[in-house]
Amino acid sequence: MFKYLMKRFVISILTLFVLITVVWILVRLVPGDPFIGEKVTPQIKLNMIRYYGFDQPLYRQYLIYLRNLLKGDLGYSLKYRNVTVNKILADSFPYSASLGIRSLLFALVGGILLGTTAAFNRGRFLDYFCIIIAIIGVSVPDFILGYLLQFVFGIRLKWLPVAQWQGIKYTILPVIGLGTYTLAMISRLMRTNMLEVLQQDYIKTAKSKGLSTLKIILKHQLRNAIIPVITVLGPTTAAILTGTFVIESIFSIPGMGKYYVTAVQNLDYSLILGMTIFYGFFLVVANAIVDLLYGIIDPRIRIY
Repeated sequence: MFKYLMKRFVISILTLFVLITVVWILVRLVPGDPFIGEKVTPQIKLNMIRYYGFDQPLYRQYLIYLRNLLKGDLGYSLKYRNVTVNKILADSFPYSASLGIRSLLFALVGGILLGTTAAFNRGRFLDYFCIIIAIIGVSVPDFILGYLLQFVFGIRLKWLPVAQWQGIKYTILPVIGLGTYTLAMISRLMRTNMLEVLQQDYIKTAKSKGLSTLKIILKHQLRNAIIPVITVLGPTTAAILTGTFVIESIFSIPGMGKYYVTAVQNLDYSLILGMTIFYGFFLVVANAIVDLLYGIIDPRIRIY
């Protein structure tokens, strides 16, 4: 196990290094000037270029960035004056993480229940009902779903607030809006895998031994059918936890999504790099955890 963990650690570091390098190069190749639109004199603009080190050769800028990165310093934002990227992440990430965790739990529990229900009622009303929900969840864009939720439950029925992030009631609509697509994807995977598992010989053997239906479902059917679901949870978890521009904008949530989009629009090099590295770190960690879960859920899968 220790050998495997060290191997994954080295691979993760190399992956992050390649990601940082590629994104750094691509950002610098984007045409434009981050200081365009600033109402400053040429001398002030020159001072700003010197302050951020843009007057240095590119290789030196890259080495300086890597050196600062090793210290945990992601630099200063080019658009939010005197504000570090670290502070922007520290202020916005808790909102995105809170929304993401709730949405992920909603999608995981709902998707497993829907997929399992559909598989055990194949060809019946419940099966078609679950399939329709999955199709709607995959087909309807999140910005349309978000506005529909606001209109129906916030404006027409007045059951829930339509925006802000101030309490439990404020979280319900954005959680549904963000988690519905993932819920639909998980339910489709669960239904397909459950139907396949139900035909396996070991399920028939378990039934012939007189095991209870609940024990068969939990110990044999769910345990084997959920493995493909865990595979997609790695990148899905990283994407959900690190912010979504559409849902956060619709429901006025001060998360990471809006900062990432505005950073790209404004050529805010430091903020683009910082948020990309942050997302890459979560993606690498999530995929490593997924690999470990394989061995826990199914001992037949050797991870080392």
